[in-house]
Amino acid sequence: MIKFLDLHEINKRFEPEFHNKFQQFLDSGHYILGKEVETFQTNFAAYCGTKYCIGTSNGLDALTLIFKAYLELDILKTGDHVLVPANTFFASVLSIIRSGLIPIFIEPNEKTFNISIQDIEKQLNPKVKAVMAVHLYGQLADMEAINSIAKSHNLLVIEDAAQAHGAKSITGKNAGNLSDAAAFSFYPSKNLGALGDGGAITTNDPVLAKAIQILHNYGADKKYEYALKGFNKRLDEIQAMFLNVKLKQLDADNLIRQIIAKRYLTEISSEKVDLPFYDGSKNHVFHLFVVRVENRDKFVSYLKKHDIETLIHYPIPPHKQKALINFNHLSLPITEAIHKTVVSLPISPVMSNEEVTQIVKTINSY
Repeated sequence: MIKFLDLHEINKRFEPEFHNKFQQFLDSGHYILGKEVETFQTNFAAYCGTKYCIGTSNGLDALTLIFKAYLELDILKTGDHVLVPANTFFASVLSIIRSGLIPIFIEPNEKTFNISIQDIEKQLNPKVKAVMAVHLYGQLADMEAINSIAKSHNLLVIEDAAQAHGAKSITGKNAGNLSDAAAFSFYPSKNLGALGDGGAITTNDPVLAKAIQILHNYGADKKYEYALKGFNKRLDEIQAMFLNVKLKQLDADNLIRQIIAKRYLTEISSEKVDLPFYDGSKNHVFHLFVVRVENRDKFVSYLKKHDIETLIHYPIPPHKQKALINFNHLSLPITEAIHKTVVSLPISPVMSNEEVTQIVKTINSY
């Protein structure tokens, strides 16, 4: 069986260093917001090219804290509208709603799966105060165009970079350094994954960074002194420790993902499978390799019969989820068609050439 993602094999490469670091953690006696979190925040800010990084409990909390901080700073107000791609993961939308803001769903570009620039322009109105750019599946959204629109209309730009660790723009800037603030998830399956939940926020704004720093630790600006009504949304010391070890390998792992993606793109020849767009640059780190097929259930069953695991990212779009009943009436045909036809193929830095070959041959016989 070719697993969709073998997390044990991915993390086994780091086990000796994990053990050493864990012993140091035990010996330190410092379990919350200690040296490992400080080191990771410094390292990840440097990696992304930003001035600030604040570790968080997960990616959803990272996004939510950004919005909550802007609300505290009176830059956003309750009820403001936020443009968000309609075909994103549910957490993107949840962070907006949980912050007392209103999501405005924007159709994606069918070629890239990322938010449509033309549809952003169609939805602009005085209530819109921010755009969330989701780098879906690991491919950067068109940040040059998004930032240009935002500048013209005085909008905030927030990156949901949860799937795009290490993706680079044409100017050489990394995901996380292409907006006013960015949120990352370190869920174990991510390109940079912890061994549990974790997240981070990156920004170059010192005022925003300070507000988030206070909010994520109960609202304390000093020990036992609370400037804001905050939260407990801190990055765990143990997860920071694992992330510090794995960050050094991220670029090399992303390169392997790109090599596998190029093999899929050049070697899969089945006319029944629509391959994703890729321009060959570093702007796509292939957190996921997503194809489209008309009869998805048949295709998934066929691959399963041939011992190849797949996943669906995602079967139901946010606006059709039961939890968002107030948005169920929306008709977003491009988004809905995408969610009915997408299938994610195995891709990871520990896949063998033989496994890739087997997947290609199996699909070409479909």
